[in-house]
Amino acid sequence: MLNGNSGHIPLKEIPTVQLDTNHMGNDVVIVKNGKRICGTGAALSNAPIAQDKAYFEVKLQSTGVWGVGLATKRCNVNAVPLGQDSDSWVVNHDAVMYHNKEQKGTMSQSLNEGDTLGITYDHVHLNFYLNGQPLNCPFSGMKGTVFPVFYVDEGAVLDVQFDHFYHQPPDGFDSIMIEQSLL
Repeated sequence: MLNGNSGHIPLKEIPTVQLDTNHMGNDVVIVKNGKRICGTGAALSNAPIAQDKAYFEVKLQSTGVWGVGLATKRCNVNAVPLGQDSDSWVVNHDAVMYHNKEQKGTMSQSLNEGDTLGITYDHVHLNFYLNGQPLNCPFSGMKGTVFPVFYVDEGAVLDVQFDHFYHQPPDGFDSIMIEQSLL
């Protein structure tokens, strides 16, 4: 008999994209099955964006200092705000986009508690959607293998969605896929 008397072979659990407890700041707290970040610092997702067009979301549960975007694994997850080095591309709570200590643009609207920010990435542009509506403020220049990144400070709480989205992803974009080699 296989696996005791049941006759069933246990299925390998299919991994899901979530916040990565192996790539997070020392003072970051991740709860809700890897979907909520609070405390102080940053966390990467557990999967890079490998497919051509990816979409993910973040819901602002509590205001404070926060940011969301893309980063490489070299990004310092203990140094907030992000966007101050060559390994992170983020939009901050003040709706300003930063990379390598330089302001790279500004979103036309800022987020309030309860708002959802959708993020698309096609390996050329990072684009943002406020509550499903495009903000038309592309961010470019990302290089290397990048991961979704989120940071919080001063009481901010973010809920991340890598599937089961609040809003329909734009045409051609879908949830981040875990590479077959990781399965």
